[in-house]
Amino acid sequence: MNDSYIYISILLMAVVTYLIRVVPLLVLRKPIKNRFFRSFLYYAPYVTLAVLTFPSILYSTGSFTSALAGTVVAIVASFFKLGLPITAAAGCITAFIFQILL
Repeated sequence: MNDSYIYISILLMAVVTYLIRVVPLLVLRKPIKNRFFRSFLYYAPYVTLAVLTFPSILYSTGSFTSALAGTVVAIVASFFKLGLPITAAAGCITAFIFQILL
């Protein structure tokens, strides 16, 4: 590849990244009053984090069954609000036990 292609690509990525951050500031000057849009903006970071991490969780152990068992146990533990260390430990231990048994 020639150098001009790389420089143009970097410049284009910088412009796109900058526009994504600046356009909402220019368009949304008033407080948002729409309940749907406010709830969308509130939950967007959580959904993005879940979408990025959930596939990695299911393929982290090399066995889909053990990863799924650990995920189910972690979800149940978090449903009962056991706290992050206990929830993470329960999921990891369950996945480890299933990995040994399978």
